[in-house]
Formats: sequence, C-alpha cells, structure tokens
Amino acid sequence: MTHLEARDRLIVGLDVSSRGEAEAIVAELGDAIDFYKVGYQLGFAGGLDFVRELSGMGKRVFLDLKLHDIANTVERGIESIAKLGVAMTTVHAYPQVMRAAAKGAQGSGLTVLGVTVLTSLGDEDLGEAGYGGSVSDLVELRARQASEIGIGGIVASAQEAALVAEILMPGMALVTPGIRPSGADAGDQKRVVTPGEALRNGATHLVVARPIIGAKDRLGAARAILAEMEAA
Repeated sequence: MTHLEARDRLIVGLDVSSRGEAEAIVAELGDAIDFYKVGYQLGFAGGLDFVRELSGMGKRVFLDLKLHDIANTVERGIESIAKLGVAMTTVHAYPQVMRAAAKGAQGSGLTVLGVTVLTSLGDEDLGEAGYGGSVSDLVELRARQASEIGIGGIVASAQEAALVAEILMPGMALVTPGIRPSGADAGDQKRVVTPGEALRNGATHLVVARPIIGAKDRLGAARAILAEMEAA
C-alpha cells in the first residue's frame, strides 16, 4: 500500500445514536479528521443519509454493517453500498460471502473488508460458538481466504496484525479496531493495543471511537492519537 499519513490512517467511529450528535462531533473535529466510521448504532438512526452528506463534504466513510447473508443478497447489498460513495465497507469473512461481495464491488471504488474475528471475542467465546482452535488460528485462516479471493482487505485485532500482514497480498488494507491510547479503559474489548503498537504490527488503518468521541476535549484527544501515530 502506498505511504499514508496519520490522518489518512485514522478512522473515527461515530458510535452515537443520532445524526445530530454525529454532526456535532464532525464539526468539532473539523479538518483534523478526514475519515469516519458509521455502524449499526448511527446507521439505523438516520446515518445512511448522513453518509451521503459526509461524502459530499469530502470526508471518507467506512460503512461498517458486517453483511452476512446468501450470496445474491450480499452481492446486491454491496452494489447498493457502492452507490453511496463510501470508501470502505465490511462483510463477515466467510468465503461465500467474500466472493459475493467482491463481485458486487467490481467496477467501483469501494474497498470491501472481511471481518475475521470480532475484537470482543476470545478463545473461550469461539469454543462456546462451536469453533475449534484459537482466535489466531481462525484469523489466519480467514486472512488467507480473503487474500486468495481478492477482496480489498480485512478487519482484525492489532494483536494479530503482525501475523496477517505477512499473509495479505500487496495493497490489501488491514483495519484494526479495539485501539486504546496508553492508560485508557479497554471497555468491552478483549484484544486491544495502543495506536503505535498497531501500526508497528502492520495495520494500515486504525478505528478509534470511545477514546475520541467520549473525551471532554475531542479535538485534543484526536490530535494526541494522531501524534502517537506519527511518532510510530
């Protein structure tokens, strides 16, 4: 992947429940932040219209809906997402789903990311869900499948980033959620790292939500994370 500045790599998660809250955050962060994530919480509260507005403002959008359905439904859904003008979107990294998503994204500028294993899950959670092996085993398998299928990249914990960075084809994105600045509360995430660690492990993009949008000084928090990324 070509060289990216810190502001190209940092994706701020707009994990809020109203368009008004999202608009206030974007206004407060101003030109410091260029890339935003919209997920279920905001997406189902008027966020899809806001996605179009963000794109019109020149901001890049990561629409994180984690599609997982039959192939035809996924393909058509990705085609519709591409028309929104977003930069990235997600599907669960099952081979059939990734193949359908890659087909739906053909001819567009949309980067499809396969979600390997959610950062809130550990080995015991996978066992409870019926999976054999460890989190790292499943992440490695899905990273290899994503690379072979030829989608735009994957989402994985930065703890597995060094492992999968060796697997992904050149130019594929490695997007890492669960990022927490040094000393921050991990919340409901089980596999978290600092921004600097994530980049050193091979991540191309970092998703940060609560440490920025939950801060009293959001702009200051964002600038501190950008500085840590630049230092790495």
